[in-house]
Amino acid sequence: MREEMARREAAELLCGHRKPRSPHGWGLLVALWLLAFYEPVVTEGHLRRKNLEFIFIRFSAWEFAGCDKLWAGLVTTLCHSVRQHFGALPLSVFHVLGSRPRFASGFSQREWVLKRGTCLRLWGLLLVLAVGVAILLVALLVPGIKEHHALKVVGSAVASLSGSSLVLGALSILKNFLVSEKKKIERLTNSDRFAGQLGFMSKIRGEVEVLVDFLAFMEVFERRRLRVVLEITSLDLCYPEKVAGVFNAMATLLSDANAPFIFLLAVDPSVIVPCLEQTGCMKGLADNGYAFLNRAVTLPFSIPEMGARSRLRSVVAAIQTREDLMYRIIAGNVAKTRGAVPAAPGWREADSAAVPWIHEAFRCLHDGADVLSRYLPENGANVRRIVNTVPITLRLLLHRAAVGAGAGTGVAAVVSPRSAAAWVVLADRWPCRLSWTLQCLQDSGHGASTPDSSGKSLWSVFQEHAGELSALRQPLGKLLSLDGEPELFQAFLARDFPFGAAEAQQLLAVTVNLDHSIRHHMALLRALQRLGRAAGPPVS
Repeated sequence: MREEMARREAAELLCGHRKPRSPHGWGLLVALWLLAFYEPVVTEGHLRRKNLEFIFIRFSAWEFAGCDKLWAGLVTTLCHSVRQHFGALPLSVFHVLGSRPRFASGFSQREWVLKRGTCLRLWGLLLVLAVGVAILLVALLVPGIKEHHALKVVGSAVASLSGSSLVLGALSILKNFLVSEKKKIERLTNSDRFAGQLGFMSKIRGEVEVLVDFLAFMEVFERRRLRVVLEITSLDLCYPEKVAGVFNAMATLLSDANAPFIFLLAVDPSVIVPCLEQTGCMKGLADNGYAFLNRAVTLPFSIPEMGARSRLRSVVAAIQTREDLMYRIIAGNVAKTRGAVPAAPGWREADSAAVPWIHEAFRCLHDGADVLSRYLPENGANVRRIVNTVPITLRLLLHRAAVGAGAGTGVAAVVSPRSAAAWVVLADRWPCRLSWTLQCLQDSGHGASTPDSSGKSLWSVFQEHAGELSALRQPLGKLLSLDGEPELFQAFLARDFPFGAAEAQQLLAVTVNLDHSIRHHMALLRALQRLGRAAGPPVS
């Protein structure tokens, strides 16, 4: 959108059109002058303008999830962002003196028309003020007239009445300057009579209409079209009634056909649809959340499957956030130069040794030639979770190896950084199937240090008990929905990373991204199933 904005701006300048202006610096004085004494006119030339400016506003619904009315947070964010973009003074003056642009009659190209009524009133007030001040000065200074108290009263009254009108206008501007639209709406929502306050929505609607009129005024002033783009994110983390409130706020803001708003709704429909179906906004739509979304969204765009290059870019972006790796190296070098005494002998050495292991694991993750990169998730949140988990897993792995070195348990010699990174990916992509395999491995006795445990692979264990998992698919339905594609799970364990039972046992001790309650739940279901088989059919 920014590239399109720059392209259109350059094209307009090449066509010889006037350069756009902004309400900052000298442009602020021009804007205030036009706000006070001129009325904007939408001409044919303005409607033909192709250059535009997008005002991006990010609204994270999760930040306002604790509010009683989430939609009020959306409106306040909109008002606050527009006020910050253009400045508080132009918007405050517009509240008092501004007017919405009117359409030109015919093919006139005049974009500004003098407010004759405003000018006449202002000149009239100034004239009356000057007359009142003159009468008062004559009554106070001219000899022979000082004794006429009636003349003093008339002069004072005329000067006060005319001056008070000007002062009231200035105070109104000052009030709108100090009390923003955001504070007005927050004051209304914090009122004890909020639930039963009559005309509350009309007041909110009035503030929004003033904002829309102001944007229309600034379009003519800046000589380009304006569009406010609201990016709504994290809506799928809120309660169902909050979700419905945001959709109602969007409908309110878009009720005007000429409203300059564009909503970018970044949500997961599989989460949003059940939330909408739990609220009362589905009446008349047969409780179908997808039908509601089809009516509310005018341009649906489902993000296509992420390609290999995009996945690698997301991994690199997530790895670049791990500045702690380089910081630990620098801090360790500084401690050595200063002769600092290590606080935990053994652990610091293992932690320093983990840095090259972590770098090697990250290299395998974002190496397009490595088969591991093909199994990375498409969701950016899952990628960040994997990147954050790999350093912890490797540090724990090396620490256990250092502790068990005296006992001869060389864990570090068995598991490579690439295998540890693959294990983290496996636990993140298929938590249910991995937990089932590990539980079956433990129940069959291969989880312990048995002579034949090293020859047993995880895929063979899963194949042996796949029928039992299929029989329990109803009670484990929600857990199975957490897993990725079953075909990729088979390729991962059977071909690319054939983890053995002994290797799985070592890695399980340092696995932090696998919910152990899943295995406990599976153990209970398997125990109940075994009890049912042992009981057999009832004896008649």
